[in-house]
Amino acid sequence: MKAPGAGGVRTGFVDWMFRSRKTGRITVAQVPNWPLAVWFLASVVRWLAHPQGWVHAVLVVVASAALALWAVDEAWRGVNPFRRLLGFAALAWLVFSLVGAGGPS
Repeated sequence: MKAPGAGGVRTGFVDWMFRSRKTGRITVAQVPNWPLAVWFLASVVRWLAHPQGWVHAVLVVVASAALALWAVDEAWRGVNPFRRLLGFAALAWLVFSLVGAGGPS
């Protein structure tokens, strides 16, 4: 007979929050994650190159759409509560940044 918490029995907040409901493994990040890669690349180009005009507008739209796609997917189909909360948080940040500032900077 095993003592509680001595392996075998999966309990606790961390286990509940991060354990994948599909595989049973701890899941924080997954690949491929192409929407996040698109968001990251478009954001890096915006931050480093400081484009103007239509190039800036296209990068804002591409970055925002990619992040929104990822966030909605995670909030809807995330494999654990952490991933779902992360999706909701990213979506909330995106909405507030788009609405509050008249668009992302």
